[in-house]
Amino acid sequence: MLQSKTIEIDGIGRVLLVRSKRARRLNISVKPFTGARVAVPYGLSFESAEKIALSKARWIKRHLDKVKEIEKRQAAVSNDLPEIDRVFAGKKLTLRLNELSSLHGFTYNRVFIRNQKTRWGSCSAKNNINLNMNLLRLPKDLIDYVILHELVHTREKNHSNVFWTELNKFVGNAEELKSRLKEYSL
Repeated sequence: MLQSKTIEIDGIGRVLLVRSKRARRLNISVKPFTGARVAVPYGLSFESAEKIALSKARWIKRHLDKVKEIEKRQAAVSNDLPEIDRVFAGKKLTLRLNELSSLHGFTYNRVFIRNQKTRWGSCSAKNNINLNMNLLRLPKDLIDYVILHELVHTREKNHSNVFWTELNKFVGNAEELKSRLKEYSL
């Protein structure tokens, strides 16, 4: 069975159709440096997926235009940024994590500093906290927001209203900080 297929759509260019075991329904995504991708669930033919992608050509084009702007900004910023030393990042971020956890009465298991491509941070079911070393490129209030976000996950494992209420106790304006964080790309 064919696992992927590339199609050309006028005004857009190449769109990759990929068979996906995880997809429950057809899913179209547009990402920087990747382009347009269509996750095709088993049970749906590539021909049907292609027809759906063609019907969504305006949506794909609109998002590709936005992504191209992000790519331009990212390329300009990437050329100006120095490398971050992982050991230095680990010391600095772990120190801040310990300060905030002590200040607000949080406990966590272990901390890992990674060079992640898609996440600023995460918290596992075992309360292990992962922080992206690129957090050091952010303003201090956004670094604290990400760290506190993960610390709150040690108590509340989802993004329910209870989670956001708890996070707001520590940052005061979580929605605003969340929006500002989206201005920075990995």
